[in-house]
Amino acid sequence: MKQLTIQQFFKFFKNDDACLEHVMAVRYGLKGKCPKCAEETKFSRVSSQRAYACQWCGWHTYPCVGTPFEDSRTSLQLWFYAIYLFTQTRSGVSAKELQRQLGVTYKCAWRIGHEIRKHMGSIGGDPKLSGNVEVDEAYFGGYRKGGQGGKGKTVMLGILERGGNVKTKVIKNRKWLSLIPPISESVEKGSTIHTDEYMIYNSLDKLGKAYKHEAVNHSQEEYARGNSHVNTLEGYWSRLKNSINGTHVHVSAKHLDKYAGEFAYRFNRRLRPYLMLPELLGTYNH
Repeated sequence: MKQLTIQQFFKFFKNDDACLEHVMAVRYGLKGKCPKCAEETKFSRVSSQRAYACQWCGWHTYPCVGTPFEDSRTSLQLWFYAIYLFTQTRSGVSAKELQRQLGVTYKCAWRIGHEIRKHMGSIGGDPKLSGNVEVDEAYFGGYRKGGQGGKGKTVMLGILERGGNVKTKVIKNRKWLSLIPPISESVEKGSTIHTDEYMIYNSLDKLGKAYKHEAVNHSQEEYARGNSHVNTLEGYWSRLKNSINGTHVHVSAKHLDKYAGEFAYRFNRRLRPYLMLPELLGTYNH
């Protein structure tokens, strides 16, 4: 399978009606049992609203409710195209680029981008990480004096399975409660966890036989010892920071989790990028 070309995209989603029909089809189906009269029915489009009606009782179903498109006056085709753009890049899409591509105001483009990022981050289903798992933290924003501390910076925890997925989370600080519980929640028992020399990670050795813990000592310029290292995750941090700096210039602490979630979503589907668009256009809560 291959990703859709832009010509194929506009062939499938040629107008708002086609986009709304797609949302209705994946969420409720165009045929089925009416939730009000309980009759088998074929739902028909209500021309004056983003709704479909039962052919027997006229009950209205609003397929956009509970999706990023709810309460938006922006064309559904533009929403779909914005999602398409998010699946065609490795570094993300800035609000300014969305403004240029969609022909909307900057405020509208900013909201569309954030809703798409929230949607990408909300799609779960990723299993626990296992095997050789690297754990590390990174600082974003603010500044560091003398290479120490992190004044004004936001701390993010990263957990990466070698050859597999990554999970990231903005945390309050680098204390035990911020680090160890997320690791135990995300990593299968019996896995080998690789970290640097930060003393909090020694707590992993006290969790019985749950994990095997190996650490390298960066302060002694030890970056790999046999199979033990966190180089894969540090490479991921580098790409994430370059993406933010190159595409968005600056991301506030308030929204950093959304951008990191978007990047992790794309990374975790790097071997099957063709699934991103149908997944994003077909997975909604209701």
